[in-house]
Amino acid sequence: MIGSILTGFVAAIHVYILVLEMFMWDTERGRKAFGMTAEFSKSTKVLAANQGLYNGFLAAGLIWGIWLGEAGDPVKLFFLACVAVAGLYGAATVGMRILMVQTIPAVIAAVAVIYM
Repeated sequence: MIGSILTGFVAAIHVYILVLEMFMWDTERGRKAFGMTAEFSKSTKVLAANQGLYNGFLAAGLIWGIWLGEAGDPVKLFFLACVAVAGLYGAATVGMRILMVQTIPAVIAAVAVIYM
């Protein structure tokens, strides 16, 4: 149960990232969230929407795993691992904040799925 709740939290983070990247990238809120200038956000809007879609797929996989119940633990673990790896890559290439937002919550959720 705790593993599913934490997995749901990670899914919610990725739904929020989807909204930011697909719909709010070129807005004041989107620029503030990602530390961008108006010029940069305008020129990268299409790329960000694509990124947002991928974050939506991660959220969908996590939600699918939750929906399957205990039988979905392998699905949850697979998608949590994907989130953790994406967070590690983002932390290495973009900024360490991504480690805190993506990787650590995913790892905590995975540990809960395995042990709780």
